[in-house]
Amino acid sequence: MKAKKQFVDPSIAAAALGASAKELLSDMETFGFFFESMVTRDLRIYLEAINGDVFHYRDNTELEVDCILKLDNGRWAAVEVKVGGNKIDEAAANLLKLRDRIDTEHMKEPSFLMIIYGGNFAYRRADGICVVPVGCLKD
Repeated sequence: MKAKKQFVDPSIAAAALGASAKELLSDMETFGFFFESMVTRDLRIYLEAINGDVFHYRDNTELEVDCILKLDNGRWAAVEVKVGGNKIDEAAANLLKLRDRIDTEHMKEPSFLMIIYGGNFAYRRADGICVVPVGCLKD
């Protein structure tokens, strides 16, 4: 499997493309890649401050989860990143599929499952997944 590559600073890629904000907003697929890179970068910074790591997950069945957050004490969480609210159910399905595949005899269950998105409201879904706006990552 190939390692996932992301920009440390997605604004560099946007500048290299000469893409304006208006152009990016009209191409949500490209904007979504930049958004995911930005969120992953921020999560790496926050986790580094508490001696944690951020990983990407993809298995041989092509199940993919954007970020696995891991702390030194063995606690971990799975995070999907979606720019729009229209992909929340798809992201939740991936997180639940990953959770259901965990062999709890060999590792702990995730501390939480979360979707970070470009919306305005944080809430917990009926399945327990936290849906959190990117703006809540500050501080």
